[in-house]
Amino acid sequence: MKISVLIPTTGDIATVREHAVMADRLGYDSVNCSHIAARDSFTTLAGLAHLAPSVTLATAVAPIYHRSPASMAQTAATVDDLSGGRFRLGLGTGHRATMGGWHGQDIGNPVAEMREYVALVRALLAGGEPPAGLRWNSSFAFNGFQARADIPIYLAGLSPAMLRLAGEIADGVVLWACPASYVADVVVREVAAGRARAGRDLAGFDICAAIPSAVVDDPAVAHRGIRTELHRYFGLPFYRAMFAQAGYEADIAAYDAAADVTAQRAAISDAFIEDLCAIGKPADVAAGVARYRGAGATNPMITNIADTDLRPTLSAAVSA
Repeated sequence: MKISVLIPTTGDIATVREHAVMADRLGYDSVNCSHIAARDSFTTLAGLAHLAPSVTLATAVAPIYHRSPASMAQTAATVDDLSGGRFRLGLGTGHRATMGGWHGQDIGNPVAEMREYVALVRALLAGGEPPAGLRWNSSFAFNGFQARADIPIYLAGLSPAMLRLAGEIADGVVLWACPASYVADVVVREVAAGRARAGRDLAGFDICAAIPSAVVDDPAVAHRGIRTELHRYFGLPFYRAMFAQAGYEADIAAYDAAADVTAQRAAISDAFIEDLCAIGKPADVAAGVARYRGAGATNPMITNIADTDLRPTLSAAVSA
């Protein structure tokens, strides 16, 4: 059974390297890096390729609005080549606040624009005729370099529409902050609908669900860390819609009614954290991973919780 890890691109680079080496040694399927306001995910993964010679290296995920399709195809093909064909391209839309504030880009219709973007990236990797689109167009072609045409592409999915699109056009889906109950009740159903639209079943499709995890003696430490991290997601529209559909409207209402940041963090319920995370003794973390597998995740992805040590968590999770 597959298991992956999301390695933070923040902090000391020696620790980033140590985590990648450990994941490779333990037999993890993939080492993933998110594309946040820290180290560039693609560059980081290229730098880890020789240290972690067996695992797949993946973005989880890179927003499509920060690179043109041509730039994305060129970057993905380069990291794939440097790693000996071990790269996986994880793509997402990002959020209107960050895409506008960081990159000066507007998100229009995210599902339609993602469909166009993926079609163009695949055509460029394959050396085919670039399709014309409403948002994305390119006359780019590789010259003197042969890209791997079938670099896997995973899509970040939250909404039913994006989950269906992932099932239809992608090789897998990446889930972030999706409780296990949402995976079971919504993700599997909508991905399957997308696969059916393309004339396929779920066989071979990867559901890569992030699980904030921590081996700790005192769970309160991890609860504080994950509440600090989740706090900003409860303010983002795409995530709020998903949390509500997952049955946590009361958490959103309490968050909105909170007087300050401390109260907003406290509004995130223990029930939500228990549904989302794997926290406690090694057996508790392994049980949390198994819970996600039971919900339909084919490739659970361990993520670190602030103020906890990822190393014992990596060892515990791989046994699930």
